[in-house]
Amino acid sequence: MSRDVAAFVREKLGHEPRDIGLFELAITHASVSSESYERLEFLGDRVLGMVISRALYERYPDEPEGYLSRRYNALVDRETCAENGREIGVPALIRLGKQAREDGASQSENVVGDVVEALIGALFLDGGIDAAERFILKLWEPDVSSQRGAPQHPKSALQELAAAMNVKAPVYEVVARTGAHHAPRFTIRVSVPQLGEAVAEGTSKQEAETAAAAALLSQLK
Repeated sequence: MSRDVAAFVREKLGHEPRDIGLFELAITHASVSSESYERLEFLGDRVLGMVISRALYERYPDEPEGYLSRRYNALVDRETCAENGREIGVPALIRLGKQAREDGASQSENVVGDVVEALIGALFLDGGIDAAERFILKLWEPDVSSQRGAPQHPKSALQELAAAMNVKAPVYEVVARTGAHHAPRFTIRVSVPQLGEAVAEGTSKQEAETAAAAALLSQLK
């Protein structure tokens, strides 16, 4: 297994690992061991945020903070992390306990996204900020380049629409929570008086709320 992980780090992360144990920890789910990727994910999330923030600051020198924040939020969200993780084959490497594996945790957006951030954390510790930055900028470049304009988050757009129409702010309600602890699915209803309501699902409350807001906006177009 160490050999497979080392090959992955060389080929996909572009780094010669010194401490392979860091990268093995980065792919280890809590269903396998009490020593899991969670601390590395905490660190990697901050490293990713710093690198993306700097990239946007330099790439869009004339944009105000609000526009940069819109771009940033879209680039570091769980969906983008998971998509990029799947692009380089992360799901096949994740170490899972039997039940988590049977529950499909290797395809969970939350788990894949977390492992990507954990790998960034391991890369930062093993190779420094330069190694982490090279990897992030290469993998995220298509996402950065595809942002022609600063995207507006659906929840923000719905909030602004409600304010513009002088009605109460959107209310989000958890309709259901299903699935295992490590692979949950949330069903969220968003309602805005005089405008309507919509229901959507996601692997986190945030994801489901975003999907519900987008669905209601689509109905109102």
